Amino acid sequence: MQTLVFNTTTKSAKLYIGDESSAILYIFDSVPTVKIIEGYYEVMQIDSTSVEDKRVPVARFPIANTNMLIKK
Repeated sequence: MQTLVFNTTTKSAKLYIGDESSAILYIFDSVPTVKIIEGYYEVMQIDSTSVEDKRVPVARFPIANTNMLIKK
């Protein structure tokens, strides 16, 4: 089981191997939202290379294997 922690204040997401006391697998910055799409948590990130404020998916994690925590 892995844990995805989305912080709405810092607009960041971290994926841990187990719970929050485990090692971090991925860190995502500039994350305005995490969507739930067809059995996945989809991490959206702001594309800073474009002129417009585009949101692009950067990762998907299966809901069946992932606990998600939302923090303020």
